[in-house]
Amino acid sequence: MKNEIEVKGIKVRVIENQNIDYISLTDMTFGMREGSGLIGRWISNKNTLEYIGIWEQIHNSSFNYPEFVVIENESGVNRFIMSAGQWIERTNAMGIKVKSGRYGGTFATKDIAFDFAMWLSPTFQLYLINEFQRLKETEANQKNIQWSVQRTIAKINYQIHTEAIKENLIPVTLTKEQASMIYANEADLLNVALFGITAQKWREQNPLSEGNIRDQATLEQLVVLSNMESINALLIQQGLLSHERILQLNQVAISQMKSLVGAKQIKSLIK
Repeated sequence: MKNEIEVKGIKVRVIENQNIDYISLTDMTFGMREGSGLIGRWISNKNTLEYIGIWEQIHNSSFNYPEFVVIENESGVNRFIMSAGQWIERTNAMGIKVKSGRYGGTFATKDIAFDFAMWLSPTFQLYLINEFQRLKETEANQKNIQWSVQRTIAKINYQIHTEAIKENLIPVTLTKEQASMIYANEADLLNVALFGITAQKWREQNPLSEGNIRDQATLEQLVVLSNMESINALLIQQGLLSHERILQLNQVAISQMKSLVGAKQIKSLIK
């Protein structure tokens, strides 16, 4: 995934790699006299190497620490020069990435990118942090909106579902308590068909979780659930018994989940 933020008139790319955000260091140097050559000067600095070395030790289990010690000792010499590519190759670093091609450049995780921005200009760093936080808040809001839309769809379909139950499964003479038991049973029929467990059993196994089994559902599960509610309403109208319907609904759940998991349409909703 690629995004772009504007920091004091400079467009800075933000890319995602393995669920980690990388900010373009190359873009930050746009318009400066030395351009991307500033990245080499920054990474050759002994303080910089110490900082990014500690970052790698914390976040990267494959970091080549012995080679880092060699580099750190070399950095005390005036003639020492280090590039981002050399740093990655020698230490197997993951906090900095170099992408080739027309739209390539040097990218770093937010912590390292903020350090580079501070080295360039404390003012620029503050604006960069603000714009990056704004970007992440926007992304979070979009995810919440998409989840809420699917949750709303599920609730609307559940209303259709309960109306079908009322018309076809609940005799007029039943009390409200008896009716609620039937609703609960039908809800659990869907729960078992999709989640493989009843709501009560789920609560017993997850006593510390907030909400109920459906509140903890994934976006894919909510999409399937909304479809199953409509299908169950039709099966009820056709007069199928619960043990017949649960088998059909379980097959629907299996088939639809297989189709939805990894589907591009679903992925685009949660990006």
